[in-house]
Amino acid sequence: MVGPWVWLLAAGLVEVAWTQSIKPTEGFTRPVPTLVCFLLGVSSVYLLTRAMDGLPVGTAYCVFTGIGALGAVALGVLWSGDRVSALRMAGLALLVAGLLVVRLDEQ
Repeated sequence: MVGPWVWLLAAGLVEVAWTQSIKPTEGFTRPVPTLVCFLLGVSSVYLLTRAMDGLPVGTAYCVFTGIGALGAVALGVLWSGDRVSALRMAGLALLVAGLLVVRLDEQ
């Protein structure tokens, strides 16, 4: 049986893929990328609902969006040439710290 944290991790990873699938749709004018984007979005929400079967809504959503944000920024830096700055890294470190605190509170 898959635990809620595994569902949540999967949901977050699919969320990261979804964020990267938006730009290739070119404003939802390209049918195949638009379909991929739609399917990834629906899949991430489905996985999130599975996680919420065993986790409080607030905790699940906080971690879900945190994974999505961290992943989107990381892929933006690696693939899209987004800039890296000390301030941006400090913000991401605070986000990670917040996610860890939320996770520790669930134990």
